[in-house]
Amino acid sequence: MKDPYDILGVTRTASPDDVQKAYRRLAKQLHPDLNPGNKAAEENFKEVATAYDLLSDPAKRRRFDSGELDAAGAERPRDRYYKDFTGESAAGSPYDNPAGFADFAQADDFLAELLKRQTQQARRAPGADLHYRLQVEFLDAVNGGATRITLPDGGTIDVAIPPGVREGTIIRLRGKGSPSRGEGPMGDALIDLTIRPHRFFVLDGDNIRLELPVTLKEAALGAKVKVPTPTGAVMMSIPKGSSSGTVLRLRGKGAPRKSGGHGDELVILKLMLPAAPDAGLEEILSK
Repeated sequence: MKDPYDILGVTRTASPDDVQKAYRRLAKQLHPDLNPGNKAAEENFKEVATAYDLLSDPAKRRRFDSGELDAAGAERPRDRYYKDFTGESAAGSPYDNPAGFADFAQADDFLAELLKRQTQQARRAPGADLHYRLQVEFLDAVNGGATRITLPDGGTIDVAIPPGVREGTIIRLRGKGSPSRGEGPMGDALIDLTIRPHRFFVLDGDNIRLELPVTLKEAALGAKVKVPTPTGAVMMSIPKGSSSGTVLRLRGKGAPRKSGGHGDELVILKLMLPAAPDAGLEEILSK
């Protein structure tokens, strides 16, 4: 490793004030927050921080000058990578937390203000968001509804389901996440919705499809039949001479649109013959 005096650009007879001034000047130039993405500046800053840590301490400097310590810094080996200092104490990491900059952060300059803002932002940072998956009933997804989530710790969250939600919709519940580590607000709860399939209805964009069984008589002669919709049954006319696969439209009985209004319900006729033999029907068909 380079000589710490050479790294700071001072002589071996430099006063503590000279060492401090040299460190401030280099730190303002090389600090990683002022050189984002610049690996060379980051590596140089590590060397400067290590050199200053050694020479700013009178006892360490005296032992280094006497040959008891090497340029890496006493008998305390440590990794020289900026990201690896997270778990160390403030005394062992002069550039992992704002305390390590106390000797020059008091100066009325840009770097001091930057470090002050970073400290305030960290203290005011919100808690982490919590993520949940929730399966809702088809009719609740179309019409809206409410449900309750039981949390791993036994607590509960009430979730309001807006009308017209789709698969993959994420509902954000403000302030229902983890608490802040400082003075910030609670995080949010993010609810990822999936929709449970329905026995009869199938969502098709803003429309809803439904297969409706009809008898041969209803298809051949026409009829009024009761048809289920997401908001309740309605009466619908089957035209005379309808075939299996005919699509009839109930306007406004589909899912809510984002732009307002509703889609339609598409009723697909499915011709069904009697389950039991019908002698009269067979006689008519044979003639």
